Amino acid sequence: MLQIPFSFVLSAFSFKMYIIKVKGVAKIPDYVQLRDDQFTLLAYFRVDRPDKSLDKVGLGNKTEQIMNIIKDLPFGQILKLEL
Repeated sequence: MLQIPFSFVLSAFSFKMYIIKVKGVAKIPDYVQLRDDQFTLLAYFRVDRPDKSLDKVGLGNKTEQIMNIIKDLPFGQILKLEL
């Protein structure tokens, strides 16, 4: 069976995903979840450290764009994003 890297799939097609910003409590920092259109978790990272997680799912070239959206997103709100 042929396996296609996930990052290739992301770059080849328009991709819908959901962004959720989760508020941390006490010593637990704020996190961001990226989910696909089936609501499967794609990435989970600290708001201040997105680089490795976004690179792993093939969105490293869109880090600045995604972080600008996350910066203005209220905690707990789900935002649908098409890249």
